[in-house]
Order: sequence, then structure tokens, then C-alpha cells
Amino acid sequence: MSKEVLGGEELSRRKKQILRSVIEAHIMLGEPVGSKYLTTNADIPFSSATIRNEMAELEAMGYLEQPHTSSGRIPTKAGYRFYVDSLMDSYKLTASEIVTLNNMLRSKIGELDSILQSASKLVAALTNYPTVAVKTTSSENVVEQFSYMLMGDNDFLLVMRLSDGTVKSKHIKTDFSLDKNILDTLTDQLNTYVANVSPETITLPLMMQLEKSLGDAGKLVDLSIKAVYENTVSSDDSSVSFEGVGKLLEYPEFASVDQMKSVLNMIEDKDGIINIMKEGDADKVNVVIGEDDEKLAEHSAFIFRKLVVDGKVVGAIGVFGPSRMDYSKVVSTVEYLSDQISKTLGTALPEKKDDDGADTKT
Repeated sequence: MSKEVLGGEELSRRKKQILRSVIEAHIMLGEPVGSKYLTTNADIPFSSATIRNEMAELEAMGYLEQPHTSSGRIPTKAGYRFYVDSLMDSYKLTASEIVTLNNMLRSKIGELDSILQSASKLVAALTNYPTVAVKTTSSENVVEQFSYMLMGDNDFLLVMRLSDGTVKSKHIKTDFSLDKNILDTLTDQLNTYVANVSPETITLPLMMQLEKSLGDAGKLVDLSIKAVYENTVSSDDSSVSFEGVGKLLEYPEFASVDQMKSVLNMIEDKDGIINIMKEGDADKVNVVIGEDDEKLAEHSAFIFRKLVVDGKVVGAIGVFGPSRMDYSKVVSTVEYLSDQISKTLGTALPEKKDDDGADTKT
């Protein structure tokens, strides 16, 4: 039987099949899933005893948990994460859904505010989860030059000269020794690949490349990029809007007053939502589950993607719901819609004349 190693633990093909079935059944039912249900309703060629043993092992490995002694199992955050990263099939939008999305975009071409408003309502209707739309209107500011000041054996000051003429600094502490060679390499790499670049376009592959160049001191890259975000990207003027929040009342996870309070507090924290989206990868759909981020309400998940036009992030659209949301459908919907919005906005840019009199995109 083939096996896959994950975090030092092995998941057999059988375990992955059972884990997937438990998660998809729980997403649909909203209740603990037992072996009897799987043998009756899932396409699993194993006995109840085998399924129970495998579920017990999955629980011991941290992928499932048992809310009550006599009940079935439900996924943990680790279970959902493994499902999203390794087990989930891609949902194929129906022809009707694609036509509906495309018609909305054609009717709103070039109008970002109108597109986001209509897209939010449409996605909320298609997925039955609340949607979040962010329009980024902060002024463009980049780091023009990086330098540093070594403060001690384990800390230094990262100095950043910004395009608006101001100078910002970030005191960075580490759990390993620093020296001039390490910091020279760090600032050389930052000046080569990050200086004069919009922080919104800094990608994960670039960060991985920079970390590799630093070797054992690669952790400094993440700390430095966070400092860039803190000092160049302002969220004060960005707008956040929710659509369909009342849909959460349909899910038992949000039935209690305390849980709804935590959700409402999250919705009211505009900067918290913007920061979650800001920290996401611009090249893919981001899936944040449960305690992945302290700004996210308990037992919830947040799926979003940034909207990029000509290399610049102009906003983001996402879906918020219970941790047992239909990840496959939501991810596919957000991915398709964000791609189409970015293309629509890109093709809707006004024309201008270049020096030779030819039409070019601004």
C-alpha cells in the first residue's frame, strides 16, 4: 500500500480516503461522522471495524477529533488543512454559473466599485456564504534603498528610505548570531530584488529565493518583508464591505450568541480583515482556517484572492464561513471570478498615445 509522509507521520492511501470521506460528509451534514454512515453512504470498500480503527489512528495523528464518547468524528484544523492542500478535488463551475459570472462582469466593465459590489452579491448567492470585498486606495509608496545598523550579537536596525522621502527603521531581533557578512548579504538582496518594487507584488517564490541566498539566516527575509509592509502599505483609505452576513445564522457553528459576537467583532475590525488579505499570496487563492490567524473568529474559515491589474493589487474578494465550508466550490468560484475581474479591469484601462503616436495601455 502506498504511503505519503507528512510532518514525520505516514498517511496511507486508505487513511487518506477515509479522512476525505469524513470531511466531505461533515461539510454536508454538519454533524460527527461515524463508520456506519461511511459504509452506507460513501464509496469505501472497507468494513466498519477497519474504518473505526483507521479513524482512531487519524484521531491520534491529530486529523480528527471525537466531540463525545459515543459520537463519530469531526475534522480538526490539521485535517481541514491536509484536505485543502492534498485531498480536495477541484470543483468545476457549471455552464450556468460561468454565464452568470461573465454576464455580471460584462455589464460592469471598468467600474471597480460596481464590480466588487455585484460580485459580492453573486458569490454569496452561489456559495451561500458571506463575502468580503476590499478596494485598495492607499497611496503608492516603495522602499528605494535598504541599509542597516548592527546593534548587538542578535539584533539590528533595518533602515529603509522610502519613495516619499521619509526614512523608516525597524528593530529586528533574532535567536541566532548576526555579523556584517550576513547583513551585507541581506541588504544587497533586498536592494536588488525588493527596492523600488511595490510590496503588494512581492511573491512567495521571490521570498524563497531570497531565503535560500541567506542560508541559515533565511528567517531574516520574512522579518524584513514584514517591516516593508508595515512601513509602506497604508490601509487607512481602503474600503471593506460584507455581503450576506445573515447567511451565517444557517450554520449551527454560529448559533450561539458568543460565537456571533466574535464574528461581528471580526467584521467591525476593518484593519484586521485588510491585514489578513494583505499578508496573503497574490499568486493564488488563500485559505485561512481556524486559528491560522488570531483575527479570524473561532470555528471559521476565510478564502480570498487578491485582484491584480498590471502588477498592482487593486483589491481583493473573499468568502467567510464555518471551518466546514465547501472548500472545493468556494476556491474554484473565487479563483475564476478574481481572474476574470483582473482581466476585465486590465482590458478596460483607458488608451493613451505613446511618443510615436501609437495606442498603448496606461
